[in-house]
Amino acid sequence: MNQWILATAWLIPIYGLLGAMVTLPWSLGLIQRTGSRPAAYLNILASLLAFWHGWWALMIQGNAPPQELTFHWLRVADLDLTLALTLSPQSLLALTTVTILTLLAQVFALGYMEKDWSLARFYGLMGFFEAALGGIALSDSLILSYMLLELLTLSTYLLVGFWYAQPLVVTAARDAFLTKRIGDVLFLMGVVSLSSLGAGLTFTEINQWAGTANLSPGVWGWLGLALIAGPTGKCAQFPLHLWLDEAMEGPNPASILRNSIVVSAGAYVLIQLEPVLAHSPIALEALVLLGTVTAVGTSLMAIAQIDIKRTLSHSTSAYLGLVFVCVGLQQQELAFLFLFAHGVAKALLFMSAGAIISITASQDITEMGGIWRRLPVTTTSFVVGALGLVGLFPMGMFWVFCRWFATMPAWVLGLVLVVNFFSSLNLTRVFRLVFLGTTQPKTRRTPEVAWAMAVPMVAMIVITLLTPILLNSWQPPVVWGSWQRGEVILMITSSGLGCWVGATLGLQRRGLRSTQPLWRFGQDFLAYDFYMERVYQGTVVQWVRQMSRLTDWLDRYVVDGLVNLVGVSTIFSGQLLKYSASGKSQIYLLTVLIGVLVGVGLFLNGWK
Repeated sequence: MNQWILATAWLIPIYGLLGAMVTLPWSLGLIQRTGSRPAAYLNILASLLAFWHGWWALMIQGNAPPQELTFHWLRVADLDLTLALTLSPQSLLALTTVTILTLLAQVFALGYMEKDWSLARFYGLMGFFEAALGGIALSDSLILSYMLLELLTLSTYLLVGFWYAQPLVVTAARDAFLTKRIGDVLFLMGVVSLSSLGAGLTFTEINQWAGTANLSPGVWGWLGLALIAGPTGKCAQFPLHLWLDEAMEGPNPASILRNSIVVSAGAYVLIQLEPVLAHSPIALEALVLLGTVTAVGTSLMAIAQIDIKRTLSHSTSAYLGLVFVCVGLQQQELAFLFLFAHGVAKALLFMSAGAIISITASQDITEMGGIWRRLPVTTTSFVVGALGLVGLFPMGMFWVFCRWFATMPAWVLGLVLVVNFFSSLNLTRVFRLVFLGTTQPKTRRTPEVAWAMAVPMVAMIVITLLTPILLNSWQPPVVWGSWQRGEVILMITSSGLGCWVGATLGLQRRGLRSTQPLWRFGQDFLAYDFYMERVYQGTVVQWVRQMSRLTDWLDRYVVDGLVNLVGVSTIFSGQLLKYSASGKSQIYLLTVLIGVLVGVGLFLNGWK
C-alpha cells in the first residue's frame, strides 16, 4: 500500500483539476435545481483527498533519496522535450502545504461566499489554482514550471476579476495580468537561452550543466537577469509590485492563497535555479537590491494604508523581499523555511481579515473598532497570525531569523530589524483600529462568524503554533550557546518597540489626513505607493501610448497610402488603356513596333 501511495503521488495535483472539472455542470448552468453547494462540496472533497494522499506520501518518503519521474512530451528528430517530476521531502512538504492551505481556504469560502450566485465558478477556479500550485511543487522541469506559472497568471486574472461587473475589479485584473506578463516574457527568454546553450530543461540537468558550463561573464549576467525577471513579477517585487495591491479587489478566500503560497511559487522556482544564478554576480546583486528596496519600501507603504487587505498585501511583498535577499546571498534552505513560516502566518491573518470583512461589509479599518469581545476566534486568529509573522519568541519567524543571523552578513541585521519594526508597528496599528477602542456604527452588531469560517481559523491557529516545532524538526535545532545573543536581543527589542510605537501612536478614525502640508505629503507619498503608478503613467505607459500613435499614423498614412497609390495607379492606367483597345490587329502591331523602336533608340543612345 505504501509503495502504491508513493508511486501515485505525482497524481496529487490532478485532484484539484478534477475538482475544477466536476464543477462545470453547475458553473455552466446545466444543473440549477440543487444550487451551487454540491459543486463546492465536491471540490472540497477533492482537496481533502489531495491532502491525505500528499501527507501519507510525505510520511513514507521521510529522508529517503528523491525519486524522479520523467514523461516524454514531444519527440521530433533529435528534439526530446520531457516533463519531469521529483518526489523528495522538500517537494512533498511544499505539496502538503499547498493542499492543506487550499483545503482550509475552500472551507472558509463556504461561509464567506455563502450568498454568491456564482459559487460554483469560484470553486472551479480555486481547483485550477490548486492544480497549478501542486504541479509547481513537484515539478523538476523548467519548461513545466514555466507553463504552470503561466496558468497561475491566468488564474490570478480570473479570480481577481471574479466580480467582473465592477469597473475597479476589471481594471485590477487587467493590471495584475499585464504586470506579471512583463516578467514572464523575460523569463521565457531565459528558458530559451538555457536550452540553446546546451542545458537540459530539468532542474537536475540544469544544475549539472551549470557546474561544467564555460560561458563569458556577460552571458552569465544576461542569463541570470532574465531568469529572475519572472519570479520578480510573481512575488510582487519592485518595480513589478503594484499588482498584488490591486489584486485585493478579488474575493478574500482567493487572497488567502495569493498572499501565502501563490506569491511563494515564483520564489520556489527561483530557489531551484540558484546553481545558475551563482555564476552571475550581477544577478545575485540584483536579487539583494530588489529584495532590500521592496522589503523597506512596502513596509513603509503598509503603515499608511486604511484598507485591511491592502495593508497585509504590502506586508507580503516585504517578506518576499527578504526571501529574495536570502536567495541572493545563496541561502536556499533558509529561503524555503522563510516561505513556509510566512505562508502559514499570512494565511491566518487573511482569514481573520476575511471574517472581519464578512461581518462588517467594509474593508476600511477606520470604520471599525471595539469588536474583540464579541469575536474571540477572529481576534485570536489575528493575534496569533501577527505574532507568527514578527520575530517574537517562540513563534515561527523568530526561529527563522535566528538561523539567518548565524549565516548572514552584519548589514542584513539592520534590514531585518527595520522590516520587523515596521511590521510590528503596522499589525499593532491595525489591531487597535479594528479590535480595540469604541464601537463604530459598522461594528455595533458583529456576531462571531459561522462554523465554516471559524473551523479553518482554529485549524490555522494550531498550525501556526506548531510551526516552531516543525521548523526545528526539519532542520537541526538551534543551539542556545551558538546564538548571537546581542542580535537576538536586538530583534526582540525591535518587535517590542514596534508594538509599543503602534500602541501609543495617536490614531484618528476621522480625518486621518493631516492638515500640515509636510506631514500630509508624507502620508500621501506612502499611501499612494510612492506615486509609482503616476511614474508608470508618465514613463512606460506614455512611451507605449506615443509609439502606438506613431505606428497608427504610419499604418494609416504611409502603409495605407502606398497601397491606395498602387490601386489608384492601376485604375487610372486601366482607364487609359481601354481607349486603345480597338480590336484591329494592325493597330496593335503598330503600337508594338513603335515601342520596340523607341526602346532600341533609347538603348543605342545610352550605348553611345
